[in-house]
Amino acid sequence: MKTETLHVTETEERILNAALKVVNDVTISGTRMHLIAEKADMVQSNVHYYYKTKQELLKGLQEWILEECYDMQQVSKKSSKDTLEDQLHIFFQQKKTLLTKKKEYDFAEIDFLVQTRIDADIRARFQEAYAVWRDNIREIIIRFCPNMDETDKELIPYMAVSLLEGASIQVLVDGKGFDADSYFAYAEEMVLEQIRIAMEKKEG
Repeated sequence: MKTETLHVTETEERILNAALKVVNDVTISGTRMHLIAEKADMVQSNVHYYYKTKQELLKGLQEWILEECYDMQQVSKKSSKDTLEDQLHIFFQQKKTLLTKKKEYDFAEIDFLVQTRIDADIRARFQEAYAVWRDNIREIIIRFCPNMDETDKELIPYMAVSLLEGASIQVLVDGKGFDADSYFAYAEEMVLEQIRIAMEKKEG
């Protein structure tokens, strides 16, 4: 489970918002500190006061995006019913919201994913984030389906995360041809059906 909370000042958030816009405009490889300063309407020395290097700023941006997504999930949890279906629905609804209303978060995430091939720190943060994602889904399954086979408890969260993340890539490549409502409803039902199959197998 996630144990640490990221704290940023108002100025840092202003810089990170600007960095997010720059990454979406020119990708990570094209991002420069002076572009972020211009987007934030600040002098570059002020940006360097909070983030000494581009690498340090990108680390902060990735952590901030992951934290924003986690916070969205926690807000949804508080207003959702405590059933298997409703608790799993949170993950699919959140991803759909990101893709339809906050695309800049998801597009930046894809750009960060590309960097995992060459940046061990970025890769490590993704590994941790995915592990938290899978653990959260697994905890729901264990709570509502405690007798499920251990292999199914382990693999279904991997399946769910793959379905969620796969949507980001398809929207990036062909946003106009992607029906988010239909896709996420279908993906959610696939996971629930797999849970039902796993439970029937165990009971049989």
